[in-house]
Amino acid sequence: MGTSTRWKGPSGDRWSSAARRLARWREDSRNADQRLEEIAADYLRALHETLRVDQSAFGLYDTACVAGERLAGVLGSLAAEGAESADALVARLVSEVGGDGGTLADAAVRRGMAAAIRDVRDRHPELDDAMGGGAAGGGFAWDILCDLYQVFFADMVGEFLRSAVAEHVKLAVPVLIATDPEGKIADWVAEKLVDLVPNPCEESAEATDLAQAVDTAQSVVGAAQDPSAVLPKIAESLVPRAVGKVLGLITEEITGEEGVAA
Repeated sequence: MGTSTRWKGPSGDRWSSAARRLARWREDSRNADQRLEEIAADYLRALHETLRVDQSAFGLYDTACVAGERLAGVLGSLAAEGAESADALVARLVSEVGGDGGTLADAAVRRGMAAAIRDVRDRHPELDDAMGGGAAGGGFAWDILCDLYQVFFADMVGEFLRSAVAEHVKLAVPVLIATDPEGKIADWVAEKLVDLVPNPCEESAEATDLAQAVDTAQSVVGAAQDPSAVLPKIAESLVPRAVGKVLGLITEEITGEEGVAA
């Protein structure tokens, strides 16, 4: 699935059903928002079902895992150095986490990273103040970075589905382009998934006291007693679980059934 030919969106019964519902949707209809959320849920289920049948579909699983590991590797330096501006932060993370691959999954990672920075800035207005001091060596607080980690995986899935929905809009209902249903669906999907992603800070504080968690992690990874050394390793170890949850491969929080989908 390269970029030299136009992608017409994923295919299959579940995808087609979601596309048909989208074709009938109108922004000015009764219960339009609720119906669009239902359509978003259809697209998310379609993606999850596709990946449960073939984990390699779209290259999304492997690409997301690699991107998550890259993001985990950058967290320590962001805690120490921060960034001079929002533009600099986006440019750095989109490049370092998203790479330069040309697949749709690669593009979803890059757009998801940019969206995650936007969403975390909305959650943490203090991030702008921290970036203002980036040139002087100020770093980002770990609660911000752990939120960034969580939000990234959710936004990545939302951005992948944005591409699928956009193609269905162009093919079936071009009149809807002005209403941006794909953007609304991507936002709903990300909001739905974000709480499924494990938070490295919360995982490290299971013993309630962060210092105790650092001591524990140190005995495992041989790191110094410094969250900037420990938390990136915790974040990296959580990547398979984070990706599995947002892609529907680990299903206990989504379906109420424990275990990994076959």
